[in-house]
Amino acid sequence: MGARAPEFPTNLHVLVMAGGSGTRFWPRSRRWRAKQLLVLDGARSMIQSTVDRLGPLATAEELWVITNDLLSEAVSSQLQTLLGEQMVCEPAARNTAPAAGLAAFLIERTSPGAVLGIFPADHVITDEEKYRAVVEQGIALAAENENIVVLGVKPTRPETGYGYIEVGDTLPHGVMRVRRFTEKPNRERAEEFMYAGNYYWNSGIFLWTARTLANAIREHLSETAPFLQQIADTYGTPRFQEVFRDLYPACENISIDYAVLEPRSTKGEHHSNIYCLPAEFGWNDLGSWAALYEHQLAQGNAKDGNVTEAKDMLALDARNNYVYSPQKFVALVGVEDLVVVETEDAILITTRERSQDVRRVVNELAGRHDELI
Repeated sequence: MGARAPEFPTNLHVLVMAGGSGTRFWPRSRRWRAKQLLVLDGARSMIQSTVDRLGPLATAEELWVITNDLLSEAVSSQLQTLLGEQMVCEPAARNTAPAAGLAAFLIERTSPGAVLGIFPADHVITDEEKYRAVVEQGIALAAENENIVVLGVKPTRPETGYGYIEVGDTLPHGVMRVRRFTEKPNRERAEEFMYAGNYYWNSGIFLWTARTLANAIREHLSETAPFLQQIADTYGTPRFQEVFRDLYPACENISIDYAVLEPRSTKGEHHSNIYCLPAEFGWNDLGSWAALYEHQLAQGNAKDGNVTEAKDMLALDARNNYVYSPQKFVALVGVEDLVVVETEDAILITTRERSQDVRRVVNELAGRHDELI
């Protein structure tokens, strides 16, 4: 089994997962402006940066985006080179397995041996050249023997918000066999995983051929597979939107990790066709305001530990805060470890430690202040 990088990438179809409900970066993110549409790092939005760095690996005809009706207009506006027929809008949120499965069924019709890469739209990558080299290695590996490839990130903290990959034997070229996938652990288990040395965070980046994924969906989601097949069969015809709208909500609401990867990894390390490549290219999914603070801090964008995106700010005996207020002057006096985010219609004040709880605000606003979510 090789893990070589091809002279030119194998026929790669890119699927950018761009749904979401805009809860983690409230009040900047909303239902109609989810995280991937925000400019959080650099000058381009997260989805624009995702497509930019994948551009050298796939043509416009090989780029697919799955989103939802609330986000479709903004996605189209930000990705003006995206071919209209390559953007698929889910009529109902059904997690990542039906979305990825539908892409596999669509591509399988004409290019069953093509490699399909699943890429979340909202990650930050600091070394794009190394990133593409790892993806190319994964493309070559996925094209062999119906292999499944996942990119794993070495843990830097006992994170409870990520799934984990336990790896076994290391093969040539840094390829690792996957023993099992474990969904989000509690703090105690996350600490065990971190110090064990053979666990990686699941980045959510996967590579497999369209045929491999479609067959996996047929095997592990046998009730959902016929719906996806019927939807794919009508693609490009006047009936597509009607069939998509009628059948897709009947698909199982489940992640690709639970649906395919976990049951596949239980076959045992030496009988599994799942492999992990280390994502050593500066990966961050910016999962909360605290994560954004830490990322900006690591990039050297701080003074006295304060990360500031404000019109102007004065900090007196104030340290380790994150402030976003592009239209107003902000004064911080004697406070530490806060997150302060000001938009035109809302202000968020929390601690960095509690920033994951911002989604609770959105839940509380539902039905009471729908204009704010």
